Amino acid sequence: MISSPLPGEKVAAGRMRGSFAIVYQLQILPLSPSPHPSLSRERKFLILSTIMGEQQDYYRENEAYADFLNNWDAEFYAKYADALCPAAPDGKVLDIGCGVGQVVQRLIDAGHEAHGVEVSEPNIAKAKQVSDRCRIYDGRSLPFDDASFDSVGALNVLEHVEEPEAFITELVRVVKPGGRIVLSSPNFFRAIGFRDYHPRMRGLGNKFRNWQRLRAKRRQMATDPGTVQFDRMEPIVREPFQPDDDAIVATNGLEMAFFLKKNRCDVVKTECTDRHVSMPIDFALNLGPWRFLMFNAFVVARKRTS
Repeated sequence: MISSPLPGEKVAAGRMRGSFAIVYQLQILPLSPSPHPSLSRERKFLILSTIMGEQQDYYRENEAYADFLNNWDAEFYAKYADALCPAAPDGKVLDIGCGVGQVVQRLIDAGHEAHGVEVSEPNIAKAKQVSDRCRIYDGRSLPFDDASFDSVGALNVLEHVEEPEAFITELVRVVKPGGRIVLSSPNFFRAIGFRDYHPRMRGLGNKFRNWQRLRAKRRQMATDPGTVQFDRMEPIVREPFQPDDDAIVATNGLEMAFFLKKNRCDVVKTECTDRHVSMPIDFALNLGPWRFLMFNAFVVARKRTS
C-alpha cells in the first residue's frame, strides 16, 4: 500500500479511518458503445468474445500494424528501456510484448543479452531481424524456466491481457531473486489532466469517479487484500479498429505496485511519467500522491531474495 494518502483522504495514526471498507467485486465498466442493453448476458458475452477475437487477430496478423510500430519514435521507449537495463553488464533481459524489436535493439546496444516475446507473427518477423532471441508466445505462459532473467518488463501490455493478476505472477516467476521488474501502462484512473484519449479518463464525472474508486481500492487493500482485482472494462467497439481499443483492464499504478508486492517484490518507484522529462518537472510530478491520479503508471520493482 502507498505510504501517503491520496488527495481528499484522511488518515489517523498512520491507518485508514473507519472500521470497514466497501469491498468491490469484479466489475465490467461500460465505457463505450456496447451491445444492445436488452440482449441477454450470454448474448453480450458472445458478441464481445467475437469482437475480442477480431481485435486479437488485428495484432496477430496485421502487417500494417507492425509497420506502424516500426515507425514509432524511439524516444517513446527510452525511459522503459533504460529502467529495464540491469545494473551489471552482460545482463539477461526479457521484453514482453516486444513489438518489432526496438527495445530489444536498444538493450543489445547497451551490451545486454536481450530476449523478446510477442503474440503477433508479423511483429516477430520484424523483431527477428533485430535478434533471433525474439520469439512468438501464447500471451499466457512465458516459455522460460524460473529465475531466468536479470530483468523483465512489459510496456503497454498489461491493459490488454485477460488475466492481469496471473500475468504479473508469471512475469515475476522468470526473474532472478534480486532482479528488476518494469511495468508501464496507461493510468485508467486518471482524475487530473486533459487531452485524455480513452472514455474512462474523459470528463469531470469520470475523473471524480476515478478518484473515488482509487480511494476505495486503498481501503480494500488495507482491510481485505485477498479480494483485490484489477477492474475490467468492455473493449471499444468501432470501425475501423484502432490500437488500444481492446484495452480490457483498468491499469493503474496503485494496483500494479500492489500485485508486485503480493508477489514478493519490493517496489522501487511508482511514477506517472513514462517518458524522460526534465528533472525538475519529473520530480514535481512524482513527488506526492498526485502521481496516482495523472498521466500513466510506471512501476519499477525488485524481486526479493528471500
